[in-house]
Amino acid sequence: MPSSRRAFLGASAALVAAGCSGTPDVLGLRRSVRIAVSWSSQELRAFQSVLDGLGRLDYPVEVVPLGDDISTAFGPRSARRPDIVMLPQPGLVADHVDDLESMPEDLAGRGRARLWDELLVVGGTTYGLPFKTAHKSAVWYRPSVFEQAGLQPPKHWSDWLEVNRSLALEGIRPLALAAGDGWVLTDFLENVLLGSSPSAYRALAVADHPRPSESPQFAAALRLLGSMWSAPGALAGGVERSLVQQFPDAILEVFGHRRAAMVLASDFAEPVVHSFAADPADIAMFTFPPINHGTAAPVVVGGDVIVLPRPSTEDALDLVRRLAAPAAVDPWVSAGGFLADGRTSGYSRELSLLAGQLVAPGTLLQFDLSDRLGSLGAINGLWRVLTDFLVRVGNRGSDLVPGAVEAALDELRKVES
Repeated sequence: MPSSRRAFLGASAALVAAGCSGTPDVLGLRRSVRIAVSWSSQELRAFQSVLDGLGRLDYPVEVVPLGDDISTAFGPRSARRPDIVMLPQPGLVADHVDDLESMPEDLAGRGRARLWDELLVVGGTTYGLPFKTAHKSAVWYRPSVFEQAGLQPPKHWSDWLEVNRSLALEGIRPLALAAGDGWVLTDFLENVLLGSSPSAYRALAVADHPRPSESPQFAAALRLLGSMWSAPGALAGGVERSLVQQFPDAILEVFGHRRAAMVLASDFAEPVVHSFAADPADIAMFTFPPINHGTAAPVVVGGDVIVLPRPSTEDALDLVRRLAAPAAVDPWVSAGGFLADGRTSGYSRELSLLAGQLVAPGTLLQFDLSDRLGSLGAINGLWRVLTDFLVRVGNRGSDLVPGAVEAALDELRKVES
């Protein structure tokens, strides 16, 4: 997945110096440690607070916000290349092994969730460290709307469809959909596929040449997704507004304008939710429900990982060690919108729920599929296919879903070939 939330946080092309975190180098005698990130706005400020919290360093630190162009960090080497990359696409680590230094054994051997090893360990060698985890199965909603309609958060997929129908009958649009950010659409589909067929999800995630168009379970997941998006009155503002809404716009629809009841939004949306909420007490969350009775709920995970482009420096390695310390991220945890691998304390009520789910035994946990699909899961692949699918079915009734599914599969075949 080329980006996970960068567009909604705003662009920043400027080079940001972490002046408080490094010793001033007024004579320019010591080379800065340059960190390439995809964060901007609130996330960039939160990361700056992490750097400031590291105390006095013996070298200057510069943060380079690359946004959706983070992949350029692995371009042709120059004197100004980054020393550290906070990579929002861990699925790309294996593709860039020749460009990366391995992590020191003392860092590589630290405990982490199993799913990270599949992405960060190549040939028995660790090339990246988890820094920021993203829980992509969270749904934020306004409890006052549910109470007004006499509804409870859904326990199963069928309950969710019924909740949406009941809200629509009350004249309340159930969903704000940020279709302007294609990754939101892939998050929706990934949760449905993982919840309905974990084996099919897993097979696509690890395939050398994945072909989702040939998977009956993938087609079935599209039909399920179509059953929600096609329901008349389901989408706030209809397809037209959904297509131009980016992530913050959808959150504003729910908590600011109050024109929708809920929005699929990862943990990193927390500061945005609270900044937009007209009523701070009217905020709640549920996680994506199981698709079938008696099955586990899906938990789709993304994240940002630390990697070291070759050749590394001692200063860069020192900074990686400091950032990898568990307490280093405390300022961001306090600011909100941050989950750390394996950490379950120090969060808000909503994020505590998500953090607990990430470590709970028996959880149906898998990494972001669109990331693992590479270009097939990106803007000219699955993003575009799902955008076209939404246009064909959104608010238009279930009769159009079968034809839209076939059209989506046809589009995927062209991308796969």
